[in-house]
Amino acid sequence: MKSVLGQLTQVEASDESRLAGTSVRSDDGAAGTETADPLLPVAAALAAELLHRADHERDLMRRAQADPTPQRRSDIVACRRANADALKAVVHRHGWPAADRVGAHASTAALMILLHAPDLNFQLSCRDLIAQATLDGRCPAVHLAYIADHCAVEQRLPQFYGTRVNPVTLRPYPIRQPESLDERRRDVGLGPLEEQMEALRHGC
Repeated sequence: MKSVLGQLTQVEASDESRLAGTSVRSDDGAAGTETADPLLPVAAALAAELLHRADHERDLMRRAQADPTPQRRSDIVACRRANADALKAVVHRHGWPAADRVGAHASTAALMILLHAPDLNFQLSCRDLIAQATLDGRCPAVHLAYIADHCAVEQRLPQFYGTRVNPVTLRPYPIRQPESLDERRRDVGLGPLEEQMEALRHGC
């Protein structure tokens, strides 16, 4: 049986793999790849910082999984706090770093930083920004699914898409209207929940 930290790492790695390569709509509404090509200098710098910060946290998580000491866990907490502060500064100056601005990979990195931020109020405000970006076609719908579920669980409310998984039980937190869950997941580009659960079980 894996440790809780190991299970959490597995759940988060699964999340990132599903988020990787998400696309945004082009002007005609069709699915497309990154529209920020080439990135403007400021956007390129933002993208580089977001990717670096997300990669650094993943590296700390891998080290903590291999050597789960109190210092390793403290390093992760400090990293997430610093990443959240940096993301707050980005959002304050430039708005949410949507895929059309910084590219799909960096926008996904920003989402992962947001999901780990120790500030629910900040997450809620960014959820609304991501919702608008999704409506405008500047962010993939799956990004909104992840942050909406995260905020719902943190508020002790049922989630909408089943993306938040308890790292101890490896089961989703409570879900709103579970009978139509897979339809909602399909609408945002996620596969059936059972496929997600099967992948996690095989990783144990």
